[in-house]
Amino acid sequence: MKRITGILLALLAFSSHSALAQTYPTKPIRIVVPYQAGQGTDVATRYLAEHLGRALGQPLVVENRAGAGGNIGAAEAARAAPDGYTLLMGTNGTHVLNQFLYPSMPFDPVKDFEPVALISTFPMVILANPNAPYKTMADLLADAKARPDAINVGLPSTTSRLVQELIQKQSGALMRAVPYKGSGTSMTDLMGGQVLVAIDTASAARPFVATGKLKALAVTSLKESALLPGIQPATAQGLEGFQVVAWNGLYAPRGTPAAIVQKLNAEIAKILALPEARQRLLELGHEAAGGAPDSLDRFARSERDKWGPLIKSAGMKLE
Repeated sequence: MKRITGILLALLAFSSHSALAQTYPTKPIRIVVPYQAGQGTDVATRYLAEHLGRALGQPLVVENRAGAGGNIGAAEAARAAPDGYTLLMGTNGTHVLNQFLYPSMPFDPVKDFEPVALISTFPMVILANPNAPYKTMADLLADAKARPDAINVGLPSTTSRLVQELIQKQSGALMRAVPYKGSGTSMTDLMGGQVLVAIDTASAARPFVATGKLKALAVTSLKESALLPGIQPATAQGLEGFQVVAWNGLYAPRGTPAAIVQKLNAEIAKILALPEARQRLLELGHEAAGGAPDSLDRFARSERDKWGPLIKSAGMKLE
């Protein structure tokens, strides 16, 4: 009897969740972006929200909750009701790096979230002042090895810092780290010559490289990126196998019904398959991704396996 009762309860729950997915959504949906308005993750989220809201028949409202490397916004989303009406645009920061960098975390990136879909990826890029005596990444590495710690490198993000650590560990080329709070000031100082080199996202660098205000030496993808055509990857310039990919992934609070997660994933897949959507995201500095929820989960886990040991060995910590 207990077994039959359990089966009946499971069937009722499944039926309830299926009915919920059929009617969902019945009110506006909130997407938390854990960074400032206008940054790369924010602009991509707003583009997706516009199209996803149209597909679902309800507006998607983007709310910026910046601070603590994305932890503040992610924690707020984790505490929300698991009903599909609060989502989080997570990143490699919130769901990979921060747990190794901060002494305590206000959320668990695995236990507190349901993966929905990988939205976009974008490589980092090693940049130089246009008057710098480097034409390639190989030129920079040779100079840095000849003059340890003599070259200042602007680092506006956690990912930038990790790229530098990986470069140093793999090549032995030591550069002096100059931390920045964001891309704006880093780019300004790089163009002004206060730093000779900087590491940033391809999305942030594209407009400056396109106008000749900055020089791109290498991208951190394994292959040439459509975001910066013509720029060779670092792996082809003396850093064999070098790869660092930043990304955005949509998440829901843990316990959100699977039927709702699947509905969101299916609609996102349709959007990301549109040639015009892929082109617009590219213009915004993102390469469209996609895939099932479990593929985002596997991808994030592989990233944690990669970055965790590096961060620990480098002794990097943030407050």
